[in-house]
Amino acid sequence: MGVDEVGTLAPLRAYRAEMIDDKIAQHGGRIVKTMDDGLLLEFPSVVEATQCMVEFQSSMAERNQSIDEDRRITFRIGVNLGDIIIEGEDILGDGVNIGARLQEIAQPGGVTISGRVYDDVGDRLEAAFTDIGEQNLKNIARSVRVWQWSPVAAMATATVFTEAPLALPDKPSIAVLPFDNMSGDPEQEYFADGITEDITTALSKIPSLFVIARNSAFTYKSKTVDARQVGQELGVRYLLEGSVRKAGNRLRITGQLIDTESGAHLWADKFDSALQDVFELQDLVTEAVAGAIEPSVTQAEIKRAGLKPTSNLQAYDYLHQAMGRAQLFTYKDLELAMQLARKATDLDPNYAQAYAHIASWYHLKKVHGWMDDEIQETEEGVRLAHLAVQLEPNDPIVLTEAGFAVGHLNVDLRTAIPWFDRAIALNSNSALAFGKGAIVRTFAGNYVTAADHADRALRLSPFDAWRFVFSLARGISHLMRRNLPEAIEWLRKAAQENPRHSSTYLYLASALAYSGQMTEAQGALARLLELRPMSSATWQRQRRLILEDDYEYALAGARMAGLPE
Repeated sequence: MGVDEVGTLAPLRAYRAEMIDDKIAQHGGRIVKTMDDGLLLEFPSVVEATQCMVEFQSSMAERNQSIDEDRRITFRIGVNLGDIIIEGEDILGDGVNIGARLQEIAQPGGVTISGRVYDDVGDRLEAAFTDIGEQNLKNIARSVRVWQWSPVAAMATATVFTEAPLALPDKPSIAVLPFDNMSGDPEQEYFADGITEDITTALSKIPSLFVIARNSAFTYKSKTVDARQVGQELGVRYLLEGSVRKAGNRLRITGQLIDTESGAHLWADKFDSALQDVFELQDLVTEAVAGAIEPSVTQAEIKRAGLKPTSNLQAYDYLHQAMGRAQLFTYKDLELAMQLARKATDLDPNYAQAYAHIASWYHLKKVHGWMDDEIQETEEGVRLAHLAVQLEPNDPIVLTEAGFAVGHLNVDLRTAIPWFDRAIALNSNSALAFGKGAIVRTFAGNYVTAADHADRALRLSPFDAWRFVFSLARGISHLMRRNLPEAIEWLRKAAQENPRHSSTYLYLASALAYSGQMTEAQGALARLLELRPMSSATWQRQRRLILEDDYEYALAGARMAGLPE
């Protein structure tokens, strides 16, 4: 509204006319009143109310796919069941107030419902709601049990249950589920996430353990989980659950280790310290878990797993906030991520992981055409990648992100691939070292190795935020070996997993065109031009990453689908 009031009101009115009013009427509801940019609705049936809201948000999600990020209108919806006071056409009371507060905490594009609604709806809807526990709502005296749903979460849940259970590895396996933030401050959520990630990283450096990557484990965030089900979905024998409570300058971490086959609690403990000792506290948790799972893990390995990325806690905070932003894959969030990471390096000029992540994010800017000065920003990204590795040559995260950067920014494969190899040697459980390395190996024509490493990454982190990169590597490796059905299958997956990654559509359009599926090929090419309007065969050649002959093969297919010369 602040940027373009007229341009916002016009589509808002159109949504009312074309969709909102009809859906409300179809489900027996009525509009009680409008409130600025909101609506108060009343339904005689709680099932109809909830079904209507889920259908509406699903329709909006489909519409928004074809609209630029900064032009999308998203709605938050809260649904409550309770007594109301009727005054003329208006309705009032605690039941209405709770509904309004549920709307305020809903995810953009999602639906949040109270426990009373969930109990009444039960299994009468296909929509899968996630229990996010008791919530203290503004100006509501009692806590309210809250459940939430979103189109994105619905897709992830569908993926979880359509894939077969994974076999257990041949060594002790563990997933570290997101630690609960018990601080009562939503702003500290990233801090609890950071603790979870660093304990995951520390455990993954112990060679005798198989550790599921952080990004897959985080698909269970804010969910009530069944240990046996999660064990089957992730293919692990053990789960680590826990919580972080941060109060003033004191910190408490609690943890419990669960056997996913029996559901038994094998170990539980709590750890307290001053906030400045957070890294030592992580070491204690890591050592306790490793000892409970694998007694043969030596103290030397545990100490090696406890290497600290920085001694500056505020710098650590900034980087983890930045990483959360970057995974949203939008221009604005990427810019904010880079600003936060630079704050981290200002506080700790030797923070290698921060430099490596900034370097890697420069690649995203280049891929999406978001660079203002391509030559200068490319050089800066390469410089930071080399600086990061100079500072921490034995950090698998640094080697992975730096290798991803130089592999994309200046296609320095003689540097990038050995960095990935070293990262894997240091941490054989790193999904990102395998997966991001797989895409860079396609640039060198190592298509068989790329496919094998992408498979390894998908096994280590089946629900990763970067899964689209793993699938893309798989798809490119098949396309360049002229295995068109397999290429199309994996490239479609990559497009579904990240619809905003423009390069995927170039390869998908090419594979589809070669296979004679021209209508879908043209649709994929249109999506490429929508995301990256400057795309042409000439523009693409100037940014070639794949071997020249193979890339010309891909471009020829894309030209059949409509890529301009």
